[in-house]
Amino acid sequence: MRKSVYILAVVIITIAIAISLQPKNETNTVYHVTLADPKLYNNGIFTDNFKIQKGTYQFSFVPNGDSPQNLSISLKGNFSYNEDFSLNGTIHNTGISSYDTWDYLGNKIIEIPQDQKIQIRIDPHGNVDGSVSVELNRR
Repeated sequence: MRKSVYILAVVIITIAIAISLQPKNETNTVYHVTLADPKLYNNGIFTDNFKIQKGTYQFSFVPNGDSPQNLSISLKGNFSYNEDFSLNGTIHNTGISSYDTWDYLGNKIIEIPQDQKIQIRIDPHGNVDGSVSVELNRR
């Protein structure tokens, strides 16, 4: 009987995690990259360019325990944004099991002053093997 309770709890947790990982409303996503291959980096830094409209935006991440501990992101255009994010794990205890969730701590909100083309630069501080997805979403 006790074993079935544990199995049921694991199934419920797995379903909850799967639901939370479902794609978000893509209409608000203006930029997305999944950094999971060292070949995406040039000298340990990922760079890309994209167009963005005036407005307020927020970074979101899909990290895990193998993701870079520190992640520096800069945006350059007619303005400048630089932030050093640090990976933070939180243990959740359900009473019968525990699991970790991960998020990057730092200033995730950006105000873009005008429509423009910008360059994004992501520095994983040497951890080019740990995977992480980075999104910039319109708020």
